[in-house]
Amino acid sequence: MTDLSAIIKAYDVRGTVPDQLNEDVARAVGIAFARVLAEQGTGATAVVVAHDMRESGPGLVAAYAEGLRSEGLDVVNVGLCSTDELYYASGILGLPGAMFTASHNPAQYNGIKHCYAGAKPVGQESGLAQIREIAQGLLDDGVTIGSIAGGYTERDMLPAYAEHLRGLVDLSGIRPLKVVVDAGNGMGGHTVPAVLGDAVLPALPLDIIPMYFELDGSFPNHEANPLEPKNIVDLQAAVVKHGADLGLAFDGDADRCFVVDADGDPVSPSAITALVATRELAKHPGGTVIHNLITSRAVPEIVTENGGVPVRTRVGHSFIKAEMAKTDAIFGGEHSAHYYFRDFWGADTGMLAAMHVLAALGEQDKPLKELAARFERYAASGEINSTVTDQQAKLDEVKRAFADEDQDELDGLTVTFADGSWINLRPSNTEPLLRLNVEAPSAERVAQLRDDVLAIVRG
Repeated sequence: MTDLSAIIKAYDVRGTVPDQLNEDVARAVGIAFARVLAEQGTGATAVVVAHDMRESGPGLVAAYAEGLRSEGLDVVNVGLCSTDELYYASGILGLPGAMFTASHNPAQYNGIKHCYAGAKPVGQESGLAQIREIAQGLLDDGVTIGSIAGGYTERDMLPAYAEHLRGLVDLSGIRPLKVVVDAGNGMGGHTVPAVLGDAVLPALPLDIIPMYFELDGSFPNHEANPLEPKNIVDLQAAVVKHGADLGLAFDGDADRCFVVDADGDPVSPSAITALVATRELAKHPGGTVIHNLITSRAVPEIVTENGGVPVRTRVGHSFIKAEMAKTDAIFGGEHSAHYYFRDFWGADTGMLAAMHVLAALGEQDKPLKELAARFERYAASGEINSTVTDQQAKLDEVKRAFADEDQDELDGLTVTFADGSWINLRPSNTEPLLRLNVEAPSAERVAQLRDDVLAIVRG
């Protein structure tokens, strides 16, 4: 019997194909989404669907679309797509959407990211739990499809998506830049030529050096997860080899973007968050900027210094998007290199963040390392994972060890020290892991706090 609680979690659907996610499951989830849309009185008459380059995508989309159409909804299939391109389609067409992708997961995985019309998030507390409950009931009873009442059309949204992004950040007047782009055999190979190249629109002053642009869901070169240091080694070497100004790496569904400077050194997502925030605040003075609780404390400092209002939130796109909507925030950033824009329906788009970095670099003569240094103020550990059998027991133990320090439990446990150092220890939603992040004024202090916490967690 299929247990959907194993694959439908806080943010999306994610599982291995075909044992956890197959056409029967996709069909049931399609029916369930249609029923949730009806129950919530959204008035939706159609859903836009898309898939990334994974081999299982078209078959899963077809089954899911069948489920939607059996409930009387029309389906608009925009085909091969990045996740942010699907959000664009949802926003511009005013339709709920479903993107079939497993993002940076290995080849045997696939998944579904749902959104309401206008790219509004569907998370555990905003419909996903109901989708799981309805779909589980259908699978338990045996999914049966009645008459197919809904219509079906196909559309290519890539040219309009590229034109929309070009209209948000004007790169036509920047100085010429040489840019190495590692698409990781993911959807960046589909969108970068359209947005940054001349495949759809006039050429920009960018010399794009492509790496792994061939769409291949088996990921023959490396995993499409640029947050893992081993997956950007090729990019780092290529940037130095070609004397490029910077390098960009996209994940599998191209909704995240990671940046390296001309020396091949990574630029932290927190620094990118602060950089983009200053640009958005220049356009929208006094605006609110969302940052999750494990971005650098430099982010709220820089937002405040630039006249903005920083708002701290939990980790995860559904939480960020909900806070974006609640506060009418102009921008949001996460440590995972997800970047959210009010100008993009509050949704995340790695491409738009990359364009802001290109614009900031190309509008002045300094190298990216010097530019980024303005936004990097503290030492950080990066995320350190520990396998534990009882997450809560270890959290409680760390909490007692630092009982005299300032603590909060917005997401896991955050402990803030008098010198401005902080630790965050939070459980994974999907695995028996505790994730540790540490930031401090010096690398020595980071190492001390890291070792103190890990001695408890792993002891």
